Amino acid sequence: MKAPTRRLALAAGLVLAGLSTGACFAQSFPNKPVTIVVPFAAGGSTDIVARIVGQRMGELLGQTVIIENRAGAGGNVGANAVAKAAPDGYTILMGTISTHAINPAVFKSMPHDPVKDFAPVSLLALVPSVLTVATNFPADNVKGMIAELKKNPGKYTYASSGIATPQHLGGELFKSMTGTDMLHIPYRGGGPALLDVVSGKVPFIFDNLPSSAEMIRAGKVRGFAITTNKRSPAFPDMPTMEEAGLPGYEIYSWNALFAPAGTPKEVIARLNDVANQAVRDPAIARKLNDLSAETVGSTPEELGEHVKKEIAKWGPIAKAAGATLE
Repeated sequence: MKAPTRRLALAAGLVLAGLSTGACFAQSFPNKPVTIVVPFAAGGSTDIVARIVGQRMGELLGQTVIIENRAGAGGNVGANAVAKAAPDGYTILMGTISTHAINPAVFKSMPHDPVKDFAPVSLLALVPSVLTVATNFPADNVKGMIAELKKNPGKYTYASSGIATPQHLGGELFKSMTGTDMLHIPYRGGGPALLDVVSGKVPFIFDNLPSSAEMIRAGKVRGFAITTNKRSPAFPDMPTMEEAGLPGYEIYSWNALFAPAGTPKEVIARLNDVANQAVRDPAIARKLNDLSAETVGSTPEELGEHVKKEIAKWGPIAKAAGATLE
């Protein structure tokens, strides 16, 4: 055999060996527990989604799925831990609109790149927001609210769980689309913010639907509109923002799984398969729907495109609001 032919044969053999090794690794994955890092405290909606989906994924994988809460810096601490983890599929992230779309727009310095440092796995669930309004506000619907705000610019306030949160930027988007003026009041968490809307101290919050749902059902606050483009099964009689008179307004939170960049495609495919099976399981879907979350499921490529679109959407909104964090 001539030397060039030998080199070609050797190269082909190495490629086949690499493919064989990758295939074998994927076939043996997982052979130990998988950790889903939740970059927020236990008990929140992201944590609950992770535990519901993670349990079913563990059953499908035949391994325990551990939920690890690593809160801090608006989700950056946990997200960065996964970005720097071994790219083997055993440490993955329950990412959100904050970790992958809002934080890159508002933090002056990010410890990782939300696109380059992660391998998308699957978009799991969308969590709609709701325009939650105090019972003492002198309007009964979105059109009436806009009219009242235009009549009294600067008079009214809206609450949020903090600067640069979805609630904050949801309010800024509303202001820019309606040409109205409200003062933003940031709180240290969504709970205290909602309580001041319940008491009537603050008239509005653009809240996650699961947080406001029970207060709306109890009549302690009013839900003027769902902020996704279709109604929520949890509140079928509540209009969307478009139906209520503000076409084009859409905000929601979302939960998605990400692995570290460089994770083998075969492993990503395995994780994607079990994640999609989990959210499409009727029992899991029912549990998530009870939380007012809409199950999705996606390909890795679809999630990657979703993240890019969300970054493009929220960057200008955050800049217009002047929302920056160290």
